[in-house]
Amino acid sequence: MKFLKWFLIVLVSIGLLIVFVGWPYMKKQTKKISPEQTEIYANNGLDLAVNYSAPFKKNRVIFGELVPYNAVWRTGANEPTTFTTSSAIKIIDKNLPAGTYSFWTKPNKDSWVVIFNKEVPGWGVSFLSGGSETSRDAKEDIIEIEVPVTNLTETVERLTFGFEDENQLVLTLAWDKTKISIPINK
Repeated sequence: MKFLKWFLIVLVSIGLLIVFVGWPYMKKQTKKISPEQTEIYANNGLDLAVNYSAPFKKNRVIFGELVPYNAVWRTGANEPTTFTTSSAIKIIDKNLPAGTYSFWTKPNKDSWVVIFNKEVPGWGVSFLSGGSETSRDAKEDIIEIEVPVTNLTETVERLTFGFEDENQLVLTLAWDKTKISIPINK
């Protein structure tokens, strides 16, 4: 009985160390490799923000290998990328109410599926799958659209989001020699 009591105390202590020391340490270390970035757009009555962790190319083949084609990707590293809007907008022609959404993609060679999801999970992939499955709950998807790929001549070393506002406001994502543009309307 005494052994069982000590065994449970040790087991609970190890669990608490993992949760309160190991997890924060791991998050801090991964942020060094893929730094957290925020892109903000505040113009024409719109306040938009994208928060993401930006991995580097590091001489790897990104799309089709590191990020497989036709599989949902957390679109960055670490926690899932988030998209925040302070007012209702349209992504192409689909309504997106004010709020914060997790942002997921399904890359393919010629087009990508872009997904806005109501839930923002704590981490972008499930540990039990070894990182091969996302933590996204597909039932919480609010918008799913398809956008074409633009092939770039210059390599973009770090995953980069941005806002471009020439004739049409677009949210852009570029990495390696691939770029996508997501139209945003009021």
